[in-house]
Amino acid sequence: MQITHCQITSIQLKRAQPVRLAGNPPVDSIGAIFVRLETRDRRNAWGCGIAHPHLTGEQFEEAVRVAQKCAELAPDLHPTNLEYSLAMLAPLVKDHPAVSCAFDLAFYDLLGLAADMPLYRLLGGFRNRIQTSATIPIGPVKASVQGACEQAQLGFRMLKIKGGEDPKEDVQRVLAIHHALPNHALRLDGDGGYTVREALEVSEALKEALEMLEQPTPPGDLEGLRQVTKNSAVPILADQSVSGPAAALELATTHAVDGLSVKVAACGGLQQARLVNDIARAAHLATQVSCLIEPGLLIAAGLSLALSSPNVQFADLDGALGLLNDPTRPGHHLEDGWLVASEIPGLGC
Repeated sequence: MQITHCQITSIQLKRAQPVRLAGNPPVDSIGAIFVRLETRDRRNAWGCGIAHPHLTGEQFEEAVRVAQKCAELAPDLHPTNLEYSLAMLAPLVKDHPAVSCAFDLAFYDLLGLAADMPLYRLLGGFRNRIQTSATIPIGPVKASVQGACEQAQLGFRMLKIKGGEDPKEDVQRVLAIHHALPNHALRLDGDGGYTVREALEVSEALKEALEMLEQPTPPGDLEGLRQVTKNSAVPILADQSVSGPAAALELATTHAVDGLSVKVAACGGLQQARLVNDIARAAHLATQVSCLIEPGLLIAAGLSLALSSPNVQFADLDGALGLLNDPTRPGHHLEDGWLVASEIPGLGC
Protein backbone atom coordinates (compact mmCIF):
# COMPACT_ATOMS: atom_id res chain seq x y z
CA MET A 1 0.00 0.00 0.00
CA GLN A 2 1.32 3.43 -0.95
CA ILE A 3 -0.20 6.92 -0.88
CA THR A 4 -0.33 8.24 -4.44
CA HIS A 5 -2.44 11.36 -4.05
CA CYS A 6 -3.70 13.76 -1.37
CA GLN A 7 -6.61 16.09 -2.06
CA ILE A 8 -7.65 19.06 0.10
CA THR A 9 -11.24 20.31 -0.06
CA SER A 10 -12.31 23.34 1.96
CA ILE A 11 -15.92 24.36 2.53
CA GLN A 12 -17.97 26.71 4.67
CA LEU A 13 -20.67 24.82 6.57
CA LYS A 14 -23.69 26.85 7.68
CA ARG A 15 -25.89 26.28 10.70
CA ALA A 16 -29.67 26.35 10.68
CA GLN A 17 -29.54 28.66 13.71
CA PRO A 18 -26.56 30.68 15.05
CA VAL A 19 -25.07 29.40 18.30
CA ARG A 20 -24.36 31.84 21.13
CA LEU A 21 -21.21 31.17 23.16
CA ALA A 22 -20.46 33.05 26.37
CA GLY A 23 -18.11 35.95 25.68
CA ASN A 24 -18.14 35.53 21.88
CA PRO A 25 -20.34 36.63 18.98
CA PRO A 26 -22.84 34.06 17.64
CA VAL A 27 -21.42 31.37 15.35
CA ASP A 28 -23.48 30.85 12.19
CA SER A 29 -20.93 28.93 10.08
CA ILE A 30 -17.64 27.07 10.34
CA GLY A 31 -14.80 26.39 7.94
CA ALA A 32 -14.16 22.69 7.32
CA ILE A 33 -11.05 21.20 5.75
CA PHE A 34 -11.38 17.71 4.28
CA VAL A 35 -8.38 15.52 3.43
CA ARG A 36 -8.61 12.56 1.05
CA LEU A 37 -5.72 10.11 0.87
CA GLU A 38 -5.73 7.84 -2.18
CA THR A 39 -3.54 4.74 -2.29
CA ARG A 40 -2.10 2.74 -5.16
CA ASP A 41 -4.71 0.01 -4.63
CA ARG A 42 -7.51 2.62 -4.99
CA ARG A 43 -8.44 2.93 -1.33
CA ASN A 44 -9.70 6.32 -0.18
CA ALA A 45 -9.28 7.50 3.40
CA TRP A 46 -10.84 10.69 4.74
CA GLY A 47 -10.06 13.17 7.47
CA CYS A 48 -11.51 16.49 8.55
CA GLY A 49 -10.76 19.47 10.75
CA ILE A 50 -12.55 22.74 11.41
CA ALA A 51 -10.99 26.20 11.68
CA HIS A 52 -12.74 29.09 13.39
CA PRO A 53 -11.20 31.99 15.35
CA HIS A 54 -13.61 31.56 18.29
CA LEU A 55 -13.61 27.74 18.32
CA THR A 56 -10.07 26.68 17.45
CA GLY A 57 -8.22 30.01 17.38
CA GLU A 58 -7.41 29.67 13.68
CA GLN A 59 -8.06 31.67 10.56
CA PHE A 60 -9.64 29.46 7.92
CA GLU A 61 -7.61 30.70 4.93
CA GLU A 62 -4.30 30.20 6.73
CA ALA A 63 -5.30 26.70 7.82
CA VAL A 64 -6.17 25.76 4.24
CA ARG A 65 -2.77 27.02 3.09
CA VAL A 66 -1.00 24.86 5.68
CA ALA A 67 -3.12 21.86 4.68
CA GLN A 68 -1.99 22.26 1.07
CA LYS A 69 1.64 22.21 2.21
CA CYS A 70 1.02 19.01 4.15
CA ALA A 71 -0.67 17.47 1.12
CA GLU A 72 2.54 17.89 -0.86
CA LEU A 73 4.35 15.71 1.68
CA ALA A 74 1.68 13.02 1.97
CA PRO A 75 2.87 10.72 -0.89
CA ASP A 76 6.24 10.37 0.88
CA LEU A 77 4.64 9.24 4.16
CA HIS A 78 4.03 5.63 5.20
CA PRO A 79 0.29 4.89 5.08
CA THR A 80 0.19 2.64 8.17
CA ASN A 81 3.16 3.87 10.22
CA LEU A 82 0.86 6.39 11.83
CA GLU A 83 3.19 7.76 14.52
CA TYR A 84 5.97 8.30 11.98
CA SER A 85 3.71 9.99 9.44
CA LEU A 86 2.14 12.36 11.97
CA ALA A 87 5.58 13.17 13.40
CA MET A 88 6.74 14.20 9.94
CA LEU A 89 3.82 16.62 9.65
CA ALA A 90 4.10 17.94 13.22
CA PRO A 91 6.38 20.94 12.47
CA LEU A 92 3.90 22.24 9.88
CA VAL A 93 0.71 21.71 11.91
CA LYS A 94 2.05 22.81 15.31
CA ASP A 95 -0.22 25.85 15.59
CA HIS A 96 -3.02 24.49 13.43
CA PRO A 97 -5.22 21.94 15.24
CA ALA A 98 -7.65 21.86 12.29
CA VAL A 99 -4.94 20.67 9.89
CA SER A 100 -3.43 18.32 12.45
CA CYS A 101 -6.86 16.80 13.06
CA ALA A 102 -7.68 16.41 9.35
CA PHE A 103 -4.49 14.47 8.57
CA ASP A 104 -4.62 12.54 11.85
CA LEU A 105 -8.11 11.25 11.04
CA ALA A 106 -7.19 10.43 7.46
CA PHE A 107 -4.31 8.23 8.64
CA TYR A 108 -6.47 6.57 11.29
CA ASP A 109 -9.15 5.95 8.66
CA LEU A 110 -6.52 4.43 6.39
CA LEU A 111 -5.30 2.21 9.22
CA GLY A 112 -8.84 0.91 9.72
CA LEU A 113 -9.20 0.24 6.00
CA ALA A 114 -5.89 -1.65 5.94
CA ALA A 115 -6.94 -3.75 8.96
CA ASP A 116 -10.48 -4.19 7.57
CA MET A 117 -11.86 -3.16 10.97
CA PRO A 118 -14.08 -0.32 12.18
CA LEU A 119 -11.92 2.17 14.04
CA TYR A 120 -13.74 1.87 17.36
CA ARG A 121 -12.77 -1.83 17.47
CA LEU A 122 -9.21 -1.14 16.37
CA LEU A 123 -8.84 1.39 19.22
CA GLY A 124 -10.20 -0.94 21.89
CA GLY A 125 -13.82 -1.88 21.16
CA PHE A 126 -15.20 -1.56 24.69
CA ARG A 127 -18.81 -1.00 23.51
CA ASN A 128 -20.68 -0.40 20.27
CA ARG A 129 -23.11 2.34 21.40
CA ILE A 130 -23.22 5.26 23.81
CA GLN A 131 -25.80 7.82 24.90
CA THR A 132 -25.16 11.39 23.83
CA SER A 133 -26.48 14.65 25.18
CA ALA A 134 -28.29 17.22 23.05
CA THR A 135 -27.37 20.88 23.41
CA ILE A 136 -29.77 23.59 24.54
CA PRO A 137 -28.36 26.98 23.41
CA ILE A 138 -28.30 30.18 25.44
CA GLY A 139 -31.69 31.86 25.35
CA PRO A 140 -34.67 33.00 27.42
CA VAL A 141 -36.15 30.59 29.96
CA LYS A 142 -39.28 29.84 27.93
CA ALA A 143 -37.30 29.16 24.74
CA SER A 144 -34.88 26.92 26.65
CA VAL A 145 -37.71 24.82 28.07
CA GLN A 146 -39.33 24.56 24.65
CA GLY A 147 -36.03 23.50 23.08
CA ALA A 148 -35.42 20.93 25.81
CA CYS A 149 -38.87 19.42 25.35
CA GLU A 150 -38.33 19.21 21.59
CA GLN A 151 -35.07 17.33 22.11
CA ALA A 152 -36.80 15.03 24.59
CA GLN A 153 -39.45 14.23 21.96
CA LEU A 154 -36.62 13.23 19.60
CA GLY A 155 -35.46 10.65 22.14
CA PHE A 156 -32.65 12.44 23.97
CA ARG A 157 -32.52 11.73 27.70
CA MET A 158 -29.44 13.85 28.48
CA LEU A 159 -29.32 17.60 27.85
CA LYS A 160 -26.39 20.01 27.95
CA ILE A 161 -27.57 23.56 28.68
CA LYS A 162 -25.25 26.30 27.47
CA GLY A 163 -24.73 29.20 29.84
CA GLY A 164 -22.07 31.53 31.19
CA GLU A 165 -23.54 34.94 30.35
CA ASP A 166 -25.90 35.42 33.30
CA PRO A 167 -25.55 32.99 36.23
CA LYS A 168 -28.90 33.89 37.80
CA GLU A 169 -30.72 33.35 34.51
CA ASP A 170 -28.81 30.09 33.98
CA VAL A 171 -30.11 28.84 37.33
CA GLN A 172 -33.67 29.77 36.32
CA ARG A 173 -33.30 28.03 32.96
CA VAL A 174 -31.93 24.81 34.46
CA LEU A 175 -34.59 24.68 37.17
CA ALA A 176 -37.35 25.29 34.64
CA ILE A 177 -36.06 22.49 32.39
CA HIS A 178 -35.67 20.19 35.41
CA HIS A 179 -39.27 20.93 36.38
CA ALA A 180 -40.48 20.14 32.85
CA LEU A 181 -38.26 17.04 32.45
CA PRO A 182 -37.56 15.71 35.96
CA ASN A 183 -36.17 12.38 34.75
CA HIS A 184 -33.64 13.81 32.30
CA ALA A 185 -29.94 14.13 33.11
CA LEU A 186 -28.97 17.81 32.91
CA ARG A 187 -25.51 19.33 32.47
CA LEU A 188 -24.71 23.04 32.54
CA ASP A 189 -21.83 24.36 30.44
CA GLY A 190 -20.56 27.68 31.78
CA ASP A 191 -18.14 28.10 28.84
CA GLY A 192 -15.70 29.83 31.20
CA GLY A 193 -18.10 32.68 31.94
CA TYR A 194 -18.38 32.57 35.75
CA THR A 195 -16.23 33.88 38.55
CA VAL A 196 -15.34 31.40 41.31
CA ARG A 197 -18.05 32.86 43.56
CA GLU A 198 -20.68 32.73 40.81
CA ALA A 199 -19.77 29.14 39.95
CA LEU A 200 -20.15 28.05 43.57
CA GLU A 201 -23.48 29.86 43.89
CA VAL A 202 -24.72 28.18 40.71
CA SER A 203 -23.58 24.74 41.85
CA GLU A 204 -25.28 25.16 45.23
CA ALA A 205 -28.52 26.39 43.69
CA LEU A 206 -28.59 23.50 41.20
CA LYS A 207 -27.22 20.63 43.30
CA GLU A 208 -30.50 18.72 43.04
CA ALA A 209 -30.87 19.28 39.31
CA LEU A 210 -27.42 18.95 37.72
CA GLU A 211 -25.37 15.91 36.83
CA MET A 212 -22.29 18.12 36.30
CA LEU A 213 -21.08 21.67 35.75
CA GLU A 214 -18.71 22.03 32.81
CA GLN A 215 -15.94 24.66 32.53
CA PRO A 216 -17.43 27.19 34.97
CA THR A 217 -14.39 29.53 35.10
CA PRO A 218 -12.05 30.93 32.40
CA PRO A 219 -9.79 28.31 30.75
CA GLY A 220 -6.58 29.96 31.91
CA ASP A 221 -7.58 30.20 35.58
CA LEU A 222 -6.39 26.83 36.87
CA GLU A 223 -6.43 27.88 40.53
CA GLY A 224 -9.96 29.24 40.21
CA LEU A 225 -11.10 25.97 38.66
CA ARG A 226 -9.45 24.01 41.47
CA GLN A 227 -11.20 26.14 44.10
CA VAL A 228 -14.57 25.59 42.43
CA THR A 229 -14.00 21.83 42.28
CA LYS A 230 -12.93 21.68 45.92
CA ASN A 231 -16.06 23.45 47.15
CA SER A 232 -18.69 22.64 44.51
CA ALA A 233 -21.90 20.83 45.32
CA VAL A 234 -21.81 19.08 41.91
CA PRO A 235 -19.00 17.43 39.89
CA ILE A 236 -16.84 19.78 37.78
CA LEU A 237 -15.51 18.96 34.31
CA ALA A 238 -12.82 20.89 32.46
CA ASP A 239 -13.48 21.57 28.78
CA GLN A 240 -11.69 24.51 27.14
CA SER A 241 -8.95 24.09 29.75
CA VAL A 242 -8.14 20.72 28.15
CA SER A 243 -6.17 22.01 25.17
CA GLY A 244 -4.13 18.82 24.91
CA PRO A 245 -2.24 16.17 26.90
CA ALA A 246 0.05 18.64 28.69
CA ALA A 247 -2.93 20.65 29.96
CA ALA A 248 -4.73 17.44 30.93
CA LEU A 249 -1.70 16.30 32.93
CA GLU A 250 -1.58 19.59 34.83
CA LEU A 251 -5.29 19.42 35.62
CA ALA A 252 -4.92 15.83 36.80
CA THR A 253 -1.83 16.34 38.96
CA THR A 254 -3.26 19.42 40.68
CA HIS A 255 -6.64 17.74 41.28
CA ALA A 256 -8.28 20.73 39.65
CA VAL A 257 -11.37 18.90 38.34
CA ASP A 258 -13.46 15.73 38.64
CA GLY A 259 -13.25 14.93 34.94
CA LEU A 260 -11.88 15.95 31.56
CA SER A 261 -13.86 16.75 28.44
CA VAL A 262 -11.86 16.13 25.27
CA LYS A 263 -12.72 17.29 21.76
CA VAL A 264 -10.96 15.52 18.88
CA ALA A 265 -11.19 18.64 16.71
CA ALA A 266 -9.87 21.03 19.35
CA CYS A 267 -6.82 19.03 20.43
CA GLY A 268 -5.65 18.12 16.92
CA GLY A 269 -6.94 14.61 16.32
CA LEU A 270 -7.34 11.15 17.78
CA GLN A 271 -3.68 10.71 18.68
CA GLN A 272 -3.78 13.62 21.15
CA ALA A 273 -7.34 12.89 22.30
CA ARG A 274 -6.40 9.32 23.20
CA LEU A 275 -3.51 10.61 25.32
CA VAL A 276 -5.91 12.92 27.20
CA ASN A 277 -8.18 9.96 27.94
CA ASP A 278 -5.21 7.86 29.08
CA ILE A 279 -4.18 10.62 31.49
CA ALA A 280 -7.73 10.87 32.83
CA ARG A 281 -7.90 7.10 33.25
CA ALA A 282 -4.58 6.93 35.12
CA ALA A 283 -5.71 9.78 37.41
CA HIS A 284 -9.12 8.18 38.06
CA LEU A 285 -10.93 11.08 36.40
CA ALA A 286 -14.01 10.64 34.23
CA THR A 287 -13.68 11.34 30.52
CA GLN A 288 -16.31 13.04 28.40
CA VAL A 289 -15.85 12.92 24.63
CA SER A 290 -17.33 16.14 23.31
CA CYS A 291 -17.42 18.07 20.05
CA LEU A 292 -17.44 21.49 18.46
CA ILE A 293 -19.83 22.54 15.72
CA GLU A 294 -18.52 19.99 13.23
CA PRO A 295 -19.44 17.66 10.35
CA GLY A 296 -20.40 14.02 10.72
CA LEU A 297 -16.91 12.76 9.86
CA LEU A 298 -15.55 14.39 13.02
CA ILE A 299 -18.47 13.05 15.05
CA ALA A 300 -17.54 9.57 13.77
CA ALA A 301 -14.01 10.09 15.06
CA GLY A 302 -15.23 11.22 18.49
CA LEU A 303 -17.61 8.28 18.60
CA SER A 304 -14.77 5.87 17.79
CA LEU A 305 -12.84 7.20 20.78
CA ALA A 306 -15.89 7.17 23.07
CA LEU A 307 -16.69 3.55 22.21
CA SER A 308 -13.11 2.36 22.57
CA SER A 309 -12.51 3.05 26.26
CA PRO A 310 -14.26 2.09 29.52
CA ASN A 311 -13.09 5.38 31.03
CA VAL A 312 -15.40 7.41 28.77
CA GLN A 313 -18.48 7.93 30.94
CA PHE A 314 -20.12 10.78 29.00
CA ALA A 315 -20.64 11.67 25.35
CA ASP A 316 -21.61 15.06 23.94
CA LEU A 317 -21.58 14.36 20.21
CA ASP A 318 -24.41 16.33 18.62
CA GLY A 319 -22.31 18.95 16.80
CA ALA A 320 -23.39 17.91 13.30
CA LEU A 321 -27.13 18.05 13.91
CA GLY A 322 -27.54 21.76 13.15
CA LEU A 323 -25.45 21.88 9.97
CA LEU A 324 -27.29 22.56 6.72
CA ASN A 325 -24.77 21.44 4.11
CA ASP A 326 -22.67 18.72 5.74
CA PRO A 327 -21.22 16.69 2.82
CA THR A 328 -20.34 13.64 4.94
CA ARG A 329 -22.56 10.60 5.31
CA PRO A 330 -21.62 8.74 8.51
CA GLY A 331 -22.18 5.01 8.80
CA HIS A 332 -23.17 5.30 12.49
CA HIS A 333 -26.73 6.25 13.36
CA LEU A 334 -28.67 8.00 16.11
CA GLU A 335 -31.34 5.94 17.84
CA ASP A 336 -33.40 7.49 20.67
CA GLY A 337 -30.44 9.51 21.91
CA TRP A 338 -27.94 6.66 21.47
CA LEU A 339 -25.14 6.76 18.90
CA VAL A 340 -24.73 3.28 17.43
CA ALA A 341 -21.50 2.28 15.71
CA SER A 342 -21.07 1.26 12.11
CA GLU A 343 -19.19 -1.92 11.26
CA ILE A 344 -17.76 -0.33 8.12
CA PRO A 345 -13.93 -0.37 8.24
CA GLY A 346 -12.16 2.82 9.33
CA LEU A 347 -14.24 5.83 10.33
CA GLY A 348 -17.17 4.39 8.42
CA CYS A 349 -17.97 7.54 6.43
